[in-house]
Amino acid sequence: MELFVEQIHINDAICVAVKNTRFDPSFPGKMKQVKGSYFSPEVKAWLMPYTKEAWSLFKNVFQGVSVTKSGEHQHVVSHVKATDGTPKDLTYSKESASTVQLPEYFIRAEAPSSIPENLGSDIDRLIIRYCAEKQDRVFLAVPPHRKDWKTFVNQTSGKWWHAKEKLWSVPRSKDIFKAFQAFFGENMVIDRETPVVLLPQESTASFHKRTDMITVHIHPQKPDYWCLDLPVAFMSSHLSTLKNIHGRRWNSEWYIWEVPATKLTVRFLEHHFSGLIAWTFQPEDNIPERLQEPTPQYQKQATPPVQAKYEAAVTAMEQMLMLKRYSWRTIKSYKNSLRQFILYYNETRPSQITRRQINDYIAQLIRNKHITESYQNQIACAIKIFYCEVLQQAEKVEGLVQAKKPQKIPQVLTEMEVSRLLRSVDNLKHRFILMMIYSAGLRLSELTKLRLTDIQMEEHRIFIRDAKGKKDRCSILAGKTEAILKIYLACYKPIHWLIEGSNGGAYSDRSVQAIFTTAKERSRINPLATVHTLRHSFATHLLEKGVDLRYIQDLLGHESSKTTEIYTHITKKSWDKIKSPLDDLDI
Repeated sequence: MELFVEQIHINDAICVAVKNTRFDPSFPGKMKQVKGSYFSPEVKAWLMPYTKEAWSLFKNVFQGVSVTKSGEHQHVVSHVKATDGTPKDLTYSKESASTVQLPEYFIRAEAPSSIPENLGSDIDRLIIRYCAEKQDRVFLAVPPHRKDWKTFVNQTSGKWWHAKEKLWSVPRSKDIFKAFQAFFGENMVIDRETPVVLLPQESTASFHKRTDMITVHIHPQKPDYWCLDLPVAFMSSHLSTLKNIHGRRWNSEWYIWEVPATKLTVRFLEHHFSGLIAWTFQPEDNIPERLQEPTPQYQKQATPPVQAKYEAAVTAMEQMLMLKRYSWRTIKSYKNSLRQFILYYNETRPSQITRRQINDYIAQLIRNKHITESYQNQIACAIKIFYCEVLQQAEKVEGLVQAKKPQKIPQVLTEMEVSRLLRSVDNLKHRFILMMIYSAGLRLSELTKLRLTDIQMEEHRIFIRDAKGKKDRCSILAGKTEAILKIYLACYKPIHWLIEGSNGGAYSDRSVQAIFTTAKERSRINPLATVHTLRHSFATHLLEKGVDLRYIQDLLGHESSKTTEIYTHITKKSWDKIKSPLDDLDI
């Protein structure tokens, strides 16, 4: 590292310009330690105040570094002395300031005239710039009005948004550059004259961090949160577990985790990080069980469906289905199916639509949109209910064609795959969720609606209320599931629902699906498996162990035994006794 310093005038103020003649990635970070210093794109140099304090800090930071002053030979900073402590013999030269030699990594643009002076709302240019502090990335200035460009950049792997600089950055690679060239074409301009200077992170908080323990500190600004520091040595083994704390978030300015100041957090830390936690304070006894879910400032409003000309027909069928006490999912599906049908003949009264028009509508969906057999039957049922129950025109839909359902065999995991799936989950709550589904053959909606009172440990069974078809049933509570259930209840202490979300409400179906997807990718089992595959695996494995089909039907809650008999086509029971006739041929 070789430095060049000189005295200059900027905005009627005297400053000291510092330039690095040889690139060193540590130079910007060291300059930031000098109070009041900043990078000036106009001068192409770092500027620091012309004061005793700044010069003293500069000498301490760059102790032993070779420095050249304007009009003098090289010398070492530790040898620079002045009687009053200020920089000595720093003369200002307007000519020298305008002919400053840039460091090697600042290469001038080939066509500087093509670069607009500012990014206004009417400029369609993607400006690419470089940063000395991050040599492995390039920075992008995207016009605010080009939302399609923002979407493209946001889909780039490894992209970052720098809020203070209001710039995007992407990895500096040939593949990304070729993709940008293909997408932006002539609208992409490379600016090598204006380097990007990252603004320093201002931190008003200081924490006593340890390298051998996970430390928890009082949050200096938010009384409802604590600050948790995870040492680098613990990242690989404990980071994934830490991310399962309800309400945790990363503070990028302080490089520390913020966790809710709740009893639930205390129990989680004591259970998962026993012997590794160092408290810098004593948690109070009156902290809440959990924090209330904050009301979002901006709620995304759902796009209302396109209204049909005769929307009253859809409303009338909705009311009729509610009186019949259909489930809300069925009502939603039938409403959407009927609305699309009425929109197709939007200028015709629904009561005047003929049977031939009904058949033509379903036929064009099969031909143009390639709808499945189940969706075709759903549309037919919605139309049939509407004409039979609402318009009292049953003759119009009498004998309406129903699609023949394909005889598909469900996906099933082997016992070894289920073991790998469960072992891949480290989080206590997530493992308990997957074990409950598999051990009792539960549907996803049945799991999320379980209450604490539905668990009957004395009788080793689970009471399932209001399942599919508004039916109640009981299922088994496995011994291993019961053991992990006791640990789960002691750690999380749910109040009403067996599995609660971060705000104390019922756990969402989407969260369970995300847990299963993550576990599936880690364990590398059948990629086509879903949460419902665990229910199919439960029935198949019971059948292979010799359990009577009638008992399996009761555990699954099937109304017809024909539904349960499908698992007989999957089980490998007695397959070892079957011999292919090919093996008896003399070939």
